[in-house]
Amino acid sequence: MSDTVDNPFFARLWTAMSSREPESLRRLRRENLAGLTGRVLEVGAGTGTNFEFYPTAVTEVVAVEPEHRLATVARRAAETARVHITVDPDTVEKFADTAQFDAVVCSLVLCSVDDPEQVVRHLFSLLRPGGQLRYLEHVAGIGARGGLQKVADATIWPRLLGNCHSHRHTEQTIVGAGFHVTGARREWVFPPWLPVPASEFAIGVAVRPG
Repeated sequence: MSDTVDNPFFARLWTAMSSREPESLRRLRRENLAGLTGRVLEVGAGTGTNFEFYPTAVTEVVAVEPEHRLATVARRAAETARVHITVDPDTVEKFADTAQFDAVVCSLVLCSVDDPEQVVRHLFSLLRPGGQLRYLEHVAGIGARGGLQKVADATIWPRLLGNCHSHRHTEQTIVGAGFHVTGARREWVFPPWLPVPASEFAIGVAVRPG
């Protein structure tokens, strides 16, 4: 049975936001997918914003999106993609712990799962040895912004933004699951002076040893 999500407010909000993404974020999406090959699992595909950026060396993308309204939008985006994409209205937990993908893509999704440590460990098990986790995620800040994130996460931010928690140590979670991280860095998508909790992003490649 599909473990679908029914969040009409967030679905409308995210559909509007994803259609107006700043070029700074689109550039990071493009970079996050560059050089991928083989069979790819995308976790939390949203409206399919990544789909246009997949390189043609990718043979198949299995994109999971449990919010059924977003999955419908993503299916339309898949129709015009350069690679074969199947949109599955389910969660990643449906896949058995067998190494079956060459890469996993996480874009703005690990902030919203209930148990990120468990999810990342599961993603590790789905990758073939040498496979890559490509991530582009909100991360915990420091100082005043870190304080702002904690207040936002404890109040209205997750309710408005589909359970998004901006103050998560996602990079530590990825390393803790057994990945070797390479080429990681942080970038500001919005100006640092703008009081938005999710302005700073981490982008990197994490490899399953083997």
